[in-house]
Amino acid sequence: QVQLVESGGGLVQAGGSLRLSCAASGRTFSNYAMGWFRQAPGKEREFVSVISWNAGYTYYEDSVKGRFTISRDNAKNTVYLQMNNLKPEDTAVYYCAAGGRALRTIRDYSYWGQGTQVTVSS
Repeated sequence: QVQLVESGGGLVQAGGSLRLSCAASGRTFSNYAMGWFRQAPGKEREFVSVISWNAGYTYYEDSVKGRFTISRDNAKNTVYLQMNNLKPEDTAVYYCAAGGRALRTIRDYSYWGQGTQVTVSS
């Protein structure tokens, strides 16, 4: 089992920045690829970004490319999502997830956090 706890969400004005963190405990964190997903009200959960176990591979959904940066610190069992130039359409609950491979679909991830709310005002 892997337990994941997100933090760092909040209310920010458009153009602002937030840094989300996801702390892992349980099984060896460095064994897992880590993904970030988000779910806006009334919408399905969608992929945002993924990082491989050793940070050698990262991938971003098109709408966040150039604005969001995913990173991880295996010594701290933590993955981060730095979000810059935030837009109102980024408003959602953000979830981190752990999976066996650095893929982009929900079913590829076995463990999920409880989510953290990000609200971007215009």
